[in-house]
Amino acid sequence: MKVVVAMDSFKGSLGSYEAGLAVKEGIQRACRDADVVVKPLADGGEGTVKSLIEGLGGRCVTAEVTGPVGQRIAAKYGILADGRTAVMEMAEAAGITLVKKEDLNPWKASTTGVGEMILDAACRGCRAFLIGIGGSATTEGGIGMLQALGYVFYDEEGKVLPPAAESLGRISRISKDHVPEVLEECRFLIACDVSNPLCGENGAVCVYGPQKGVKEEDKEKLDVAMRHYAEKTAAFTGKENSRAAGAGAAGGLGFAFLSYFADAELKSGISVVLEAVGLEKEVKNADIVVTGEGRLDAQTAMGKAPAGVAKLAKQYGCTVLAFAGSVSDDAGACNEEGIDAFFPVIRGITTLEEAMKEENARKNIALSAEQVFRLLGTYAV
Repeated sequence: MKVVVAMDSFKGSLGSYEAGLAVKEGIQRACRDADVVVKPLADGGEGTVKSLIEGLGGRCVTAEVTGPVGQRIAAKYGILADGRTAVMEMAEAAGITLVKKEDLNPWKASTTGVGEMILDAACRGCRAFLIGIGGSATTEGGIGMLQALGYVFYDEEGKVLPPAAESLGRISRISKDHVPEVLEECRFLIACDVSNPLCGENGAVCVYGPQKGVKEEDKEKLDVAMRHYAEKTAAFTGKENSRAAGAGAAGGLGFAFLSYFADAELKSGISVVLEAVGLEKEVKNADIVVTGEGRLDAQTAMGKAPAGVAKLAKQYGCTVLAFAGSVSDDAGACNEEGIDAFFPVIRGITTLEEAMKEENARKNIALSAEQVFRLLGTYAV
């Protein structure tokens, strides 16, 4: 019997790979001959770097970069064991959590630090980039990142424009004279779970701008400036991507990746991670796939990581089981999305604090997996 385990993290308790190892421990107590493969899992957002480093091997590095409001910050990212793949969360350099609410300024906030992280990784030998772009504090179309990577934006007088939204409507000319040649060798796989275009009523400014400080009276002005930037970009690159699904992600950072890099692709976060960890290769000949997360509910069924695992597993006819710290009344929606059965791991009355202790969570997951697989072991799978 081959079992593939791909657990999401139990936030505040166990990481993805740690939870998977706990499941493996329980399975092997019940079925000693089982072939159990553990893969890390994440959705491209917070925790992705940690999960992939733990599960695939690698190291965490720190780069001093420019934060979204110009402050110097220490941004962490991962370099996987192959030495060529960098795993990043743009929020480390340009995330909204890096800015106090009263300091949010959509006209000034910049993605400069994202470009600086990319350059840092390229200088360390990385040529493949897996980047999650959720949770930005910016609405500047990615020009901060682009300027950090050597692109220069000029106004009508030939002056270099600052890397911020205030420059978008003033762009007259774009130059790539200072872009390092190494970027032509790089591939960018971008984890993006929104489908918004760059401009318009469903675009970056109108939909996500308010949470980043865009005032109602400034929406139209900033959106017009974004359209101008899109037109200048299309003329410069020969690619019109402003209407592409995901172009409006992270304040237009998705648009920048699609437009300025020859080898860049936007995909759902879970798809990006599943590709990175090579889950499909293992699932093809598996009998059972085990997934789960800290809380299983109806939202899990709406595209979260365990649902993505279940969808892939069902393509190959696998039985899919899930373990969770807690299970809501509406979690039955997960059955409709391919999870054949799910099990809460809490074994008795306890406090949330006790349940989330690392040692207790690991023990509870292992014991639950053991009992389920004792039953499964009595049947031919």
